[in-house]
Amino acid sequence: MTFADRVIDYTLGLTPNWKLPKGFDILYPYDEAECQSIFSTFYKKYYEDNHQRVILLGINPGRFGSGITGVPFTDPSTIEKLTGVKNSYKKKTELSSQFIMSMIEAMGGSTSFCNHFYIGAVCPLGFLKDNKNCNYYDDPKLYKAVKPHIIDALKKQIGFGISTDIAYSIGQGKNFKMLQELNSQHHFFKRIEPLPHPRWVMQYQKRHLESHIDTYVSTLSEYVHSR
Repeated sequence: MTFADRVIDYTLGLTPNWKLPKGFDILYPYDEAECQSIFSTFYKKYYEDNHQRVILLGINPGRFGSGITGVPFTDPSTIEKLTGVKNSYKKKTELSSQFIMSMIEAMGGSTSFCNHFYIGAVCPLGFLKDNKNCNYYDDPKLYKAVKPHIIDALKKQIGFGISTDIAYSIGQGKNFKMLQELNSQHHFFKRIEPLPHPRWVMQYQKRHLESHIDTYVSTLSEYVHSR
């Protein structure tokens, strides 16, 4: 099996039968044939090998991004460009996706980036509350309910062919803190380094966009050059 095969088998095998606290709904795009096709096409295009990669861990899918496409930090527009396959989804852009795509281009493009890195999520499925995005750590009851799934997801993602020497947290705040706590308990990675969260950059630091992209490029390039 290739890296792509392992990603596809695990992700498309996820089921939305998680027991959540009252008031929360789960984001689950993988029961749609179009999402399955797009998802498989993306990973077969960029990960059809057995290279070891370093993981960048986001929070969880959101309703305008990977909650539609299934691929972390993409939206219907960017996934169309990445796969070369047109999709029927409304082409609503998502801020975090815009940042990540700009960063990947600065790293030399998708093929080069994906040869070294894999973008995943601490929690593989997303959540809604009152029809708004909700992070896995936003509510103590939600986190308690999904923590076993998170632990399983981190183990499974490492099994794709992920280096355990280092992982990068996409987010310097709560996501980083929660990852550190989980890592201290389960020893997934030797160390975890934080990077600015794309949405925070795009909403509050847009005037410093290039500087934040440079932070990603310099940090990740340091890993590439050390191999």
